[in-house]
Amino acid sequence: MSTEMETMFDTRTKPWHGLGENVKAAPDSGAALKLAGMDWQVIQKALVTYDGIPVPGFKANLRDTDHQVLGVVTDRYRVVQNREAFAFTDALLGEGVTYETAGSLQKGRRTWILARLPRQYIITGDEITPYLVFMNSHDGSGSIKAAMTPIRVACQNTLNLALSTAKRSWSANHVGDIRGKLEDARETLFYAGKYMAGLGKAIEELNRRKLSDRQVYEYIDALFPLTDGVAGIQKKNLLRMKEELKTRYFDAPDLQHVGKNGYRFVNAVSDFATHTKPLRERANYKESLFARTVDGNALIDRAYGMVKAA
Repeated sequence: MSTEMETMFDTRTKPWHGLGENVKAAPDSGAALKLAGMDWQVIQKALVTYDGIPVPGFKANLRDTDHQVLGVVTDRYRVVQNREAFAFTDALLGEGVTYETAGSLQKGRRTWILARLPRQYIITGDEITPYLVFMNSHDGSGSIKAAMTPIRVACQNTLNLALSTAKRSWSANHVGDIRGKLEDARETLFYAGKYMAGLGKAIEELNRRKLSDRQVYEYIDALFPLTDGVAGIQKKNLLRMKEELKTRYFDAPDLQHVGKNGYRFVNAVSDFATHTKPLRERANYKESLFARTVDGNALIDRAYGMVKAA
């Protein structure tokens, strides 16, 4: 394997790409929000036109620290402050959960806190660390959301596969009373445990799916199809992505002990989707990658679906 390839594999970063602030010292969500600079409030202002005409039925959500507009919502919208949104997660700390990072996306429109679950999973010889991401939104786009983000320790690849047997994400509706918080915590841990059990079965099945080199090439061609209308720079970029994915499948050091099977292929695709930098690095590309880490990555799900259907 060439030195360039060793460098590529040695410079992997965590799937959240350095976003957010380290909050490992936080004993609760309130302290985590302070460490992350997210202990601000959302205030609402009546909506008016540029020339002062009121817009009935709508309000603007603003951050109190700098009056950044976070979204325009209807009068029926109820603000859920960051501290309120993440307070129920403190009940999870009694189960050994620890906060690791917290931050905001899209200039405060979406806020999140990331927790590592205490249990380590060894699945077919691989160490998998389960993470939970909790997200709140202030632009009217959604409620509080919890999402599983399992990480393969050897390479920091995400393994948040779209399983038919278990949810990858779910709503974590905040309830103000202590009993409600504990109930939400128990429900979250139940969904997390069920997902990890389903992931273990999925990985075992992928390991049993033996792949020939020809099948791998066919899958890669299906992920990055070269149609008749593709030419020039677009064709060149597609060819580059194909070759990089082949390299990650055949040459990745952490996959050398894994047989040529579906699990190896899905990991190679996850490695590509999780760590490859775009040709043009836009200002918000890290935020986009983080969002796909939380919400699920279509490329990884397609690769998993292809292998599973074979």
